[in-house]
Amino acid sequence: MGNLIKVLTRDIDNNGGNFFLDFENAQPSQSETAVWEEVNQVLMEARVVLEDLQTYRGAGEEIRQAIQNPGVEGVQEKAWSAVVPLVGKLKTFYEFSQKLESSLRCLLDVLTSSSSTPTQHLEQKQSLARQFAHILHFTLRFDELKMTNPAIQNDFSYYRRTISRMRINNLSADAGNEVNNEMANRMSLFYASATPMLKTLSDATSKFVSDNPDVPIENTTDCLSTMASVCKVMLDTPEYRTRFTSEETVLFCLRVMVGVIILYDHVHPAGAFVKTSNIDMKGCIRVLKEQPPSGVEGLLNALRYTTKHLNDEATSKHIKHMLLPN
Repeated sequence: MGNLIKVLTRDIDNNGGNFFLDFENAQPSQSETAVWEEVNQVLMEARVVLEDLQTYRGAGEEIRQAIQNPGVEGVQEKAWSAVVPLVGKLKTFYEFSQKLESSLRCLLDVLTSSSSTPTQHLEQKQSLARQFAHILHFTLRFDELKMTNPAIQNDFSYYRRTISRMRINNLSADAGNEVNNEMANRMSLFYASATPMLKTLSDATSKFVSDNPDVPIENTTDCLSTMASVCKVMLDTPEYRTRFTSEETVLFCLRVMVGVIILYDHVHPAGAFVKTSNIDMKGCIRVLKEQPPSGVEGLLNALRYTTKHLNDEATSKHIKHMLLPN
């Protein structure tokens, strides 16, 4: 794939993409190893988190029985016993979002520092750019799974209602479970978002910019816009598409493209949708809409509902129309 992207970057040099990103094979140099190993630990855990989320079935039946039989102690206990370990999983997911945020900041520290231009950073530190892409890929995948699993909100709502009842009745609410009231409040805010992981990364990227006033904002936005351009051209050119080793590479590029667009839109003062944006939004949306709908509807929804500037007056009617739900 390295040769593919080398060829590709000749086509996007005019967009400031005078480098290639080897999403499949880039390995860390000695100077990258410390950061790479730290982030790699988090990415390894990300696989486990996705597996746990994919197999999350919820306690819907137990909760229904408990609601229908409020006076039957055994039914109540069965529902509580089913929900508590599930909420423990939800707590793990939430805590992982904090680790992901920390990893993102580590990578941004390196990829946006003023010692080199963003293009030079990405060209010379490809293994870290690849990890950045994997974080975005995980984030979009997590949120797609979360949005299609109502059991998560239902289980957590039942848990919080039961905790409240236990407090009113002076029962020990926190005994025997890992989630205290403060943690439950934070988790509630996290899961209230349609795309909680993406919101975490968007907030973290914006905070990174505000916490580092000595780093020009262009360092961050140029990094994001160039990654979006690389993904779009790879997806948009049949000659390159036919060289992908699997369809998973297509989905990977789509998720990374959407992820960097959303981060760009939150960080850049004018956003990703204005005519002066460094991202070809019409082209990116067109590429998304050319894919099988089942694979990209979650990504289109992420652009519709988690970007910051889509509904601004400066956004063209054509772009707004392109993103209207079918």
